[in-house]
Amino acid sequence: MREKALRLLKDEVPHGILVETEKMKRRKTIEKKPIYDIEVTIYCLRNSHKGIVIGKSGNMLKKIGTYARQDLEKMLESKVNLKIWVKVKEDWLNDEKIIKKFKLQ
Repeated sequence: MREKALRLLKDEVPHGILVETEKMKRRKTIEKKPIYDIEVTIYCLRNSHKGIVIGKSGNMLKKIGTYARQDLEKMLESKVNLKIWVKVKEDWLNDEKIIKKFKLQ
């Protein structure tokens, strides 16, 4: 997810975004086919970055989600239901708990 966001946003948003997987659960559809429900949050350093990640009418977030979902489906060999939220977490780069949690040292 982070890779897709950085590739699509290029120089518009600094590398100060963090992606956290909130939920990943495998289930069967009504037709008994496997599907993964995945929920992720993209954290930005600033509110202005949030708007850039979401894009006009949500278009950028839709692109990020589409490309990420396609890669996940190939990797997991299953359909993926992907939900994405974008939130601001100011100064997360200096938060020791976050750095340790994601091993960003």
